[in-house]
Amino acid sequence: MRAVAEKLRLSQIAPGLVQSEIRAMTVACDLVGGVNLAQGVCDTELPAPVAAGAVEAIAAGRNIYTRADGIATLRSMIANKLARHNGIEADADTQVLVTSGATAGFQVACLALFDPGDEVILFEPFYGYHLNTLRAGRVTAVSVPLTEPDWALDVEALRAAITPRTRGIVVNSPSNPCGKVFSRAELEAVAALALEHDLFVITDEIYEYFVFDGAEHISLATFPGMAERTITISGLSKTFAITGWRIGYLIADAKWMGALNYFHDLVYVCAPSPFQYGAAAGLLELPDSFYSALSAEYQAKRDRLCSALSDVGLTPSIPQGAYYVLADVTKLPGATAREKARTLLRNTGVAGVAGTAFFADGRGENLIRFCFAKRDEDLARACDLLRTS
Repeated sequence: MRAVAEKLRLSQIAPGLVQSEIRAMTVACDLVGGVNLAQGVCDTELPAPVAAGAVEAIAAGRNIYTRADGIATLRSMIANKLARHNGIEADADTQVLVTSGATAGFQVACLALFDPGDEVILFEPFYGYHLNTLRAGRVTAVSVPLTEPDWALDVEALRAAITPRTRGIVVNSPSNPCGKVFSRAELEAVAALALEHDLFVITDEIYEYFVFDGAEHISLATFPGMAERTITISGLSKTFAITGWRIGYLIADAKWMGALNYFHDLVYVCAPSPFQYGAAAGLLELPDSFYSALSAEYQAKRDRLCSALSDVGLTPSIPQGAYYVLADVTKLPGATAREKARTLLRNTGVAGVAGTAFFADGRGENLIRFCFAKRDEDLARACDLLRTS
C-alpha cells in the first residue's frame, strides 16, 4: 500500500508555483473593504459599441464554439488595426490567432516554441505570470535587470545572459510593473542580438495604448528581419476595459501558426464567442481618437496617484506607460515587502503588491506596485486614504 500511496503527490513543479501575490492581496483587500490598487482589473467603463456587440451576439445565438483561431470578422479587424497603428502587415487567415486573453497567447507560444531545459530571458522587474508560465513548462527563465532609476536596458548585460541554451527573449513594453517603454534604440539592440543568436522574441504589448509624456510604442516585429522570429501578443482586455472577457491575440509568421493554434485549441478550445463579436464591434466602430484619448486619461490618473504617494513619502518611479506605479516604501514598517504591503493595507485600506513579486533573488523588498486603472471616484478615495491615514 505504501508504494501506491507515494504516487499520490503533486508534480515536481507544483509546490513552487503558488497563488500570485497579486491575487493574495486582492483577497486581503476584499476582507477589509479597502481600495484594490493591487490587481490590474481596469474597472473603468467599457465602450458602448463593445458592450452592444456582445449583447447582440448573445441574443443572436452566437454562443457556441468558434473556430480555434477566432471569428473571421475579429481576425480581420485585428489585422486592420495592426496595419494602421503598429505598422505590422499580417494575414488575417494565416498569421492572426485570437486567444483567451494575452496570458493564453503567452502560454501557447511557450508550449509551441520551447522545450524543457531551454533558457528564455526576462527583463527585471518582470510580470510574474511570464516567469511562472515558463517555469510551468520546465523552461529556465534568466533575469536581466533593467537599470534604475529609469529602467534602462543594459545591452551588455543582455549579451552576457545569452548562452547556447538560450532560445528566446521576452519584451514587455509598455511594462508591467514598472511602466517602462522600450526606446527604438533599445529595441534595435534586442533585435540585433536576436538575429545574431537566432532567437525568438515574444513581445507582450497589451498596454500599447497607455503611453505618457510623448513616449512612443513601437512593435518589435516591424524591425528588419524580425517578423519571422517575433511572436507579437496583445489584446483588448486593457484597451476596452474588459479584463474578464479574455479576448487577446497573437501575431506570428505562418510557419509557427499551426502549432500555436493547436496548443490554444488544446488548452482553451477558443476565446468566448459573444465577447469576440463585442471586441470586433469595438475595433470596427471606435475612431482612432478613442485610442489617443486613453493616453491623456490615464496620464491624469497616473499623476493623481503619484502626487498622493509623493505627499506621504512613498516616492514613485514615474512610469512612461501601462497603468502601474512602483513606489519606494522604505519608510513603512515591516521586514519584507509583503509585510509592508499588509501594513499599508491595514493602516490605510489601500492595497498594493509587494515588489518582490516582480524580481528575482529577493530584490524589490522596498517596493510596492500600485495600479491606477480605477474609476475616478475610487482612485480619489485611495489618494485620500493614503494622505489622511
